[in-house]
Amino acid sequence: MPPTFDLLVIGDANPDVIVGPLTTPLAFGQREQLIDSGALTLGGSAAITACGAARLGLRVAFAGRVGDDGAGHYTRDQLAAQGVDIGGLHLDPSLPTPLTVVVTRGDDRAILTAPGTLAATSGRDVPEHLLTSARHVHAASYFLMPGLAADLPGLFDTAHAAGATTSLDTNDDSSGRWDRAALAPVLARTDILLPNAAEAHRLAGTDGTSVTAAAELLAHQVPLVAVKNGADGALCHDGRTLLTSAGIRVTPQDAVGAGDSFNAGFLAGRLAGRPIAEALDLAAACGALSTRAAGGTTAQPTWEEALTHLTVNGDSPT
Repeated sequence: MPPTFDLLVIGDANPDVIVGPLTTPLAFGQREQLIDSGALTLGGSAAITACGAARLGLRVAFAGRVGDDGAGHYTRDQLAAQGVDIGGLHLDPSLPTPLTVVVTRGDDRAILTAPGTLAATSGRDVPEHLLTSARHVHAASYFLMPGLAADLPGLFDTAHAAGATTSLDTNDDSSGRWDRAALAPVLARTDILLPNAAEAHRLAGTDGTSVTAAAELLAHQVPLVAVKNGADGALCHDGRTLLTSAGIRVTPQDAVGAGDSFNAGFLAGRLAGRPIAEALDLAAACGALSTRAAGGTTAQPTWEEALTHLTVNGDSPT
């Protein structure tokens, strides 16, 4: 029987409140500061990746946990509206949905998150029938969900046994510990690692060297590493060969979730059978195009739109 889904995404989902740009220092003392814009959007690395993949035409399911509250229902509704199957997104009656406030300043941002259900999310929130009915399983925000992190080796084993491939975007470690020993069993079962440049350095322990060196080192632990490198585009390493992509030119409005849209593009490209170099170009285009509007999902491109922008910028997808 063919797989029901192209992609199962497991991890975090929550509303994002995005405000900015802040042009002066953040003031306390009950002072009110005015900024140019604010937006309520769907957030969470896993949720943004799921929506980006669905926008690119993949059959996507999501598994995780939110609160049985207004924020949780908003999150479920937003995922469903993007065409993501939410049968595996559980409502927790005792804990609130995570909430994130993003304050932008230039091309940087500060992220404040109330964790809510994040710590309670575990492998029990991932139905086995979803693990065994997807072509690929992607996990995000490893460090934010210690319960799920501990269960990932077993979840990835189940996915592999059913013939699926796996990927991981650890995202940032708010604790600053970057426990590579604890992560090792997960990396041993990960087919594609998708960090940004700063995360790649922390995961590899290569601060002070080139991002290429970090990617190459990580590629000895994971078969394929694709690194998001901001305005410099992206790069990919399989332990033998380095590939790079300069990305495409856009006028960015908001970079929140751009890395998650990159993830969606890379996975969609690989699941479509595209060579790694083409998947990397597609991913870089998807990440760049997502920055054209506030929020992680508002401006995510379709497959045809991403390919059109690649063609306009001189690449040659077919």
